[in-house]
Amino acid sequence: MDLIGDERASDSPYVQRVWRSQSERAGDFLSIAESHWEMVVTRYQGRTTLTVRGPETRATSAYCPAGGEWIGIQFKPGAFMPDFPARMLMDRQDVHLPGASSQAFWLKGAAWQFPTYENADTFVAWLVEDDLLVRDPLVGAVLRGERVHTSARTVQRRCLHATGLTQGTIDQIKRARYATTLLKQGVSILDTVYRAGYTDQPHMTRSLQRFVGQTPAQIAHTNRSEQFSLLFEVEPY
Repeated sequence: MDLIGDERASDSPYVQRVWRSQSERAGDFLSIAESHWEMVVTRYQGRTTLTVRGPETRATSAYCPAGGEWIGIQFKPGAFMPDFPARMLMDRQDVHLPGASSQAFWLKGAAWQFPTYENADTFVAWLVEDDLLVRDPLVGAVLRGERVHTSARTVQRRCLHATGLTQGTIDQIKRARYATTLLKQGVSILDTVYRAGYTDQPHMTRSLQRFVGQTPAQIAHTNRSEQFSLLFEVEPY
């Protein structure tokens, strides 16, 4: 069984989704590639911490302890914290913010209360108000497929600055996650190749091995033992 949890949409132009999860048993899982960065509150063994996590460009093995609870705020492309650039956080180079008390953590010399699943949007609004969270709207527009009157070189530079990734890498990760969702839903490998926009089956196999850590056949296998990190709903590619 994969790691599962709840997620909800957000009205904030900075937030992709807010999610929460908990673990009943310990075990290893595959942390699959993700183009978004996030802030995660962890409650484990009576201690609460807040972690700033960056994008992941490849699948890696990870461990989940039993009895943990997590709340995550996943940010939209183009939103970033100037003090924690995405490239500094890339590939699990997480930053764990120091605790101020059992209910708060330190950020930029001030004590902040840990956000909850319900008040995450208000927490984000406070970050924006204090200029700790900013947004480059050009990046979001480009990744939504909108036309912009800016050179390709400028777009690439601003995308790298805001997300830590090139537009091409973001596109590849999105395609791999969508293909994984289709395969887990029972869509055949050949149909997944077509619907996810791969040139052929070997192309998809190479991509999934890199970004998901398994072949299409392994992902589609209903009795596989490996767990995946949270696989949120992905829009059709």
